[in-house]
Amino acid sequence: MTEAILLVGGKGTRLRPLTVHTPKPMVPAAGVPFLTHQMARARAAGVEHIVLATSYLAEVFEPHFGDGSALGLRLEYVTEDEPLGTGGAIRNVADRLESAPGDPVLVFNGDILTGLDIAGLVATHRDSGADVSLHLTRVEDPRAFGLVPTDATGRVTAFLEKPQTPEEIVTDQINAGAYVFDRAVIDSIPTGRAVSVERETFPGLLADGAHLQGMVDSTYWLDLGTPHAFVRGSADLVLGRAPSPAVPGRRGERLVLEGARVADDAKLTGGTAVCEGAVIGSGAVVDGSTVLAGAVVRPGAVVVDSLIGAGAVIGERTVVHGSVIGDAAHIGADNELRHGVRVWCGAVIADGAVRFSSDQ
Repeated sequence: MTEAILLVGGKGTRLRPLTVHTPKPMVPAAGVPFLTHQMARARAAGVEHIVLATSYLAEVFEPHFGDGSALGLRLEYVTEDEPLGTGGAIRNVADRLESAPGDPVLVFNGDILTGLDIAGLVATHRDSGADVSLHLTRVEDPRAFGLVPTDATGRVTAFLEKPQTPEEIVTDQINAGAYVFDRAVIDSIPTGRAVSVERETFPGLLADGAHLQGMVDSTYWLDLGTPHAFVRGSADLVLGRAPSPAVPGRRGERLVLEGARVADDAKLTGGTAVCEGAVIGSGAVVDGSTVLAGAVVRPGAVVVDSLIGAGAVIGERTVVHGSVIGDAAHIGADNELRHGVRVWCGAVIADGAVRFSSDQ
């Protein structure tokens, strides 16, 4: 296995305002763009060549990663002129692949944090003789996901839409967003239009009698599509619960990048990451949160399970709990933001303007 496709073209709408200026895979998690963790894990599994399928804010990727040599990779970038869906994006980069028709090609979604045994998925694909192999994971409540039942040998038997009733929950296995395609299958995807691998390609292959193999790997798995999940994923990387060779420092309760300033009496816990140039003031408490580059958390502020955007300011004694503060927003002193509040980039909230009563 020497090459892979990374699907990084999504707009990240559910993550706004984090993705107003930054594509979702480039939002920092544990101090580096999330995509860095995916590429580092792929490289550790033997991948040498990665093609990035870009679309939204496509111009951001190449200036950061260049040719990939810093990660021991060869990177190429292909930008969609218009959204093509997951299948269309895969097909759109096919001419950059170097694999022969029968060779396996890894495909990753750019918003999944996982401990997947990548080499194991490739081995499953080879050993089973499948046309496509899928990473499957088990979840306690599969109602929010499409279900992927398999037979006793692991062969996929169906792709089922999100179940609406208890009787429709025939398995707890879901599509976990990583695949191995035979190169020939990629070349068979229609060109010039949007195609969904989940809704069109996979069901169509199954109907035509193709062999789709599932490999259940229930190690760490998290879809980073929401702010809450993204903050949790970053904290899990810092704490060492989620595996990555790209975390830029020792794992533990806190990760403070070079150039950040943290007051001696500030308290950082729960996998908090403080990025370069950020400032944490005296007596501040930051728990399970991400503070992006150049942000300021002023003295006495409390930030819990939240993400503070680049260049944002959190005023003295302000409480931010389970919320997202956009880039360059300014939250004045003595405010209280809770319950998933999102503050837009550049917004200004005056001192004491937002408070929650004790029964809220």
